[in-house]
Amino acid sequence: METMGREDLERLMFFESAREQAEREWKINNKDSMALTKWGGALLELAHFRQGNEAYEMIEQAIVKFEEALGIDPKRHDALWCLGNAYTSQGFLSATAPTADRYFQRAGECFRKSVDLDPKNDSYRRALEMSTKAPQLYQELQRQLQVHSAQGGSPGATSPRAAPSKQKPLISDFWFDVGGWVCLVGIVFGVAALSRTNAVSTPPAL
Repeated sequence: METMGREDLERLMFFESAREQAEREWKINNKDSMALTKWGGALLELAHFRQGNEAYEMIEQAIVKFEEALGIDPKRHDALWCLGNAYTSQGFLSATAPTADRYFQRAGECFRKSVDLDPKNDSYRRALEMSTKAPQLYQELQRQLQVHSAQGGSPGATSPRAAPSKQKPLISDFWFDVGGWVCLVGIVFGVAALSRTNAVSTPPAL
C-alpha cells in the first residue's frame, strides 16, 4: 500500500468529516435536501481515494444521495450538477464505449437541467460544454491503454474500469474548475496510474 501524502490525507480527513456532519444533519431532518447533497458530494470525493469495486460502489452510493435530494427538491441545481459529475466518473470507469456513452449522456442531461435552473452559473455552463467532449476523451483513454498493453503493461492496465491511484483524485477538482477538466482527466487516467491498479467488474447494463 502506497503512503498517502499529507495533502491527500488532509483531503481524506476533511471529506470524511464532511460526510459525518452531513449524515448528522440528515438524521435531524430527513427532508433536508442540502444535507443529502453534501453527503453525496463527500462520498463522491471519498471515492477518489478508493480502488476498484470499492471506488465504484462509493460513487453509486453518492448517486443514491443525490437522487434522494432531488426527490425532495427536484429543482436543486447543485444536486443535479453533482449527479452529472458522478455519472461522468462512471462513464470513464466503464469497460465499453456504449456503456460509457450512456453515462455521459446522463451526465449531459443533468448539466443541462442545472443550467436551465441557474443559467448564470458559469461552472454549470462549462460542465455542460465539457460533457460533450467526454466521449472523445474516453476514446483517447482506450487508445493509450491499448498502446500500453501492446508494450507489455500489467493486466490491470488493460481495463478503463481500473480505479485511480489513491494519491490521484479521480476528477475531484472538476467541481471547482471545470475548465481544467481535460488536464485533470489526462492526469488521473494516465497509463502509469492505471498500471498500478486492479481492474473491476463490468457495471450493470443501463
